[in-house]
Amino acid sequence: MKKVSLSVINDLVTDNRVHKVAVSLKKMGFEPVLIGRLLPESLTVERDYQTHRMKLLFRKSAMFYLEYNIRLFLYLLKSEIDVFVANDLDTLPANYLASRIKRKPLVYDSHEYFTEVPELIGRPAVKAIWFWLEKLLVPKVDAAYTVCNSIAEVYRDLYKVDFKVVRNLPVCSEVEQSEHQEKAPDQPKIILYQGALNLGRGIGAAIRSMPYLEGVELWLAGDGDLAIQLNELVVEMGLESKVKFLGRLPLHKLYEVTSKADLGISLEEDLGLNYRFALPNKLFDYIQAGVPVLVSNLPEMMQIVEHYQIGAIAETHQRKVLAELMRAALFDQEKRLVWKQNLPKAAKELCWENEEKFLRSVYEHFL
Repeated sequence: MKKVSLSVINDLVTDNRVHKVAVSLKKMGFEPVLIGRLLPESLTVERDYQTHRMKLLFRKSAMFYLEYNIRLFLYLLKSEIDVFVANDLDTLPANYLASRIKRKPLVYDSHEYFTEVPELIGRPAVKAIWFWLEKLLVPKVDAAYTVCNSIAEVYRDLYKVDFKVVRNLPVCSEVEQSEHQEKAPDQPKIILYQGALNLGRGIGAAIRSMPYLEGVELWLAGDGDLAIQLNELVVEMGLESKVKFLGRLPLHKLYEVTSKADLGISLEEDLGLNYRFALPNKLFDYIQAGVPVLVSNLPEMMQIVEHYQIGAIAETHQRKVLAELMRAALFDQEKRLVWKQNLPKAAKELCWENEEKFLRSVYEHFL
């Protein structure tokens, strides 16, 4: 059985994409080993395939990336690996060196347009270093895939590499199905944001819209760099009774929360090409739960919402306009009836079980 290593820079706990890939590769006949890092606060990971997490001295800055890649390279070098898989650019240097020394194939799974992430905005020197690495290494991979057509097209043009598309869709057979009930007139409507509380996600805009909405609560399920700042904004605006911070939830609890929502939001801002081409997991999670959506007017999300007619498009993040869009999405029963009728079809089609064939097409050559 051929052994395939899947390297990520996180602690494995909530990275559902690499877990799905590992399970699919195991079904194909590979022996996957998932490699990440171990943080003091990391939860236990129990999987039916091998995992390895490294304790690092550094948690951020250039020293963190350097230490991680050195440690990863040494681990890969001493392991019996037949196919090396780098998840995102920050794991590619170690995988490239190990694959070339051992003369084994290298696969690149790009979860995002790495050099265009908002965290690199205003940091031209750091961005230049990552872009240099990308230009140096990506053309040398043996196979590659990414999360949406827009990013795949950019990479094909830049590096003349045949990037396939494997969207990050949910495993529908694992989704806890629950019948979604419309709220009684006296119950507050729930707008849900799930995911990282990070820059460029439109969370602040959603909070600032809340004073213009009556009988509505905003639930934020997740944690991130802006958690403290967003909490302070809520207190400053006196919205403690209308905005609920639910924190980082385990998957089974998140399914339960999502099924209670009346509207799911994905309001990414156009901060660089990475967000412009965003196709977030949360959009598909809302769809699986039968929840209508409100998304930014960014191409990949718009295409899904317009194709299936399952929600509304926000052309702006201006607070009053956004509030009016939310009000219509929550209370316009004619629109909601159409969306609710279309959501089951979208949920049936947008499944990992259907997307898995594209993953197989990437890896079957290495069996």
